[in-house]
Amino acid sequence: MNRFEQFGLSPEILRGIHEMGFEEPSPIQDACIPAVLRGEDVIGQAQTGTGKTAAFGIPVLERVDPRQPVVQSIILAPTRELAIQVSDELRKIGRPKRVKTLPIYGGQSIGTQIKALKQGVHVVIGTPGRLLDHLRRGTLSTDHVEMVVLDEADEMLDMGFIDDIEAVFRHLPAQRQLLLFSATMPSPIRHLAQKYMRKPRYITVSRGEVTVPLIRQVYYRVLESTKVDALSRILDSEEVELGIIFCRTKKGVDELAEALQVRGYLAGGLHGDLAQPQRDRVMNAFRSGEIELLVATDVAARGIDVGSVSHVINYDIPQDVESYVHRIGRTGRAGKEGTAITLVTPREMKQLRTIEQETGVRLNPRELPSLEEVAARQQGTWMTQIEEVIREGSHSLFEEMAARLLEKFSPEKVVSAALSVAFSDRFAKFDSGYNFGETGAAPGMVRFFLNVGRNANLNPQELSKAISEHAGISPRQVGKINIYDRFSFVEVPEDVAPFVYEALRQSKINGSRINMEPARPRGKQESRA
Repeated sequence: MNRFEQFGLSPEILRGIHEMGFEEPSPIQDACIPAVLRGEDVIGQAQTGTGKTAAFGIPVLERVDPRQPVVQSIILAPTRELAIQVSDELRKIGRPKRVKTLPIYGGQSIGTQIKALKQGVHVVIGTPGRLLDHLRRGTLSTDHVEMVVLDEADEMLDMGFIDDIEAVFRHLPAQRQLLLFSATMPSPIRHLAQKYMRKPRYITVSRGEVTVPLIRQVYYRVLESTKVDALSRILDSEEVELGIIFCRTKKGVDELAEALQVRGYLAGGLHGDLAQPQRDRVMNAFRSGEIELLVATDVAARGIDVGSVSHVINYDIPQDVESYVHRIGRTGRAGKEGTAITLVTPREMKQLRTIEQETGVRLNPRELPSLEEVAARQQGTWMTQIEEVIREGSHSLFEEMAARLLEKFSPEKVVSAALSVAFSDRFAKFDSGYNFGETGAAPGMVRFFLNVGRNANLNPQELSKAISEHAGISPRQVGKINIYDRFSFVEVPEDVAPFVYEALRQSKINGSRINMEPARPRGKQESRA
């Protein structure tokens, strides 16, 4: 597969790609970037999580002339969240070239957006409705627009934006390049392509027939903010002989390897920026068992053939199904048992379901081990370490302190407290950053308010199913549900509430976009709604 350098990109864009930590194009990027750079209209059929943002974003940024403070590309996105996400990724890649991007969407002051447009913007990423507002007001000029992108076109169709999209197209120059990306190709999308595109190149990444080896495959629901702590707890509860931990970027490898080393794990990082002597040193240490955890990118892990890898851990979920299959195939070799663990954030549940669907294997959900379970598993290891220190006599520095403590407290309390101090870094309690407060829920539960009810043809079974699918929890875990004409309430257990909140507030149910927030104590929110 080509590296990014072989696309003939400018040094500034290559530097932006490098700073993002991308090492090698994903299949959709490898197919799309050359075609777009040649000036062809492109239809890309790709799922979320395949790297399609960079597939259109890199050539968009490459074509921008930063010396001209005018809008040169417009990207349409179905939601404010996606508009912000795309703008952020393009801003980071385009930073060395000084490309200015601006997300525009409803709910934000249009005056603020007008002011930003007047100051000079190169790429605008917006929702159809708000883009149309600016075009009709004359606050967004399309005179210099050369490229237009429709991202997640089928989502925009589902949300009823097809008329707005057509209205936006009527304001665009006749001579412009059009890129359309969609996970599915329903007839209205095909009609749109036929009407506005010129001999489009159709690109879809053929996944082919993917097979998965016989490996124990599990996943854990995690929040981005507590990912390292969650990984540490999993590592402490598993019997890892040698493990490979996959990260998406080189920067991610460096940060995770350092975080694990600080926590006392024998870990080393491997990615494409390492000099050959460094790579050899890390790999030799891994093969000999001097380091137990190899943190690596997909590219750096190619060619690694270590037969005794007991665990593969997807710290970042892979971009495509082939990568997942290649990753987990590094364990369970030569008839040995292997374990593949995937950490899944709320935004990645959809990608997990795609992997399951295309491999034909259902990954087993696991609850994160409790502190008590980890302590029970680690007791034998800790006792061995302490016995070795006693035999070696390397604890004399602390004998006077021990004697003074024993004058005040029983031996059991002193030893217990000393162990707590010694291993406290492994027992940090998760802080999800969420404090939902008093929501009027049953004990041990959190109650949420949703902005849809019977007006969206919602019933308790559908809501319970949606929570289960988006958050990956059992429908049996969903508590009391109250559905009214224009809003609903639902209770979920406290331990999964942050995950349910992050997963559902960005989703749709029956075609309606969900706004979710912690409920107020009973009575207050119902009367307000």
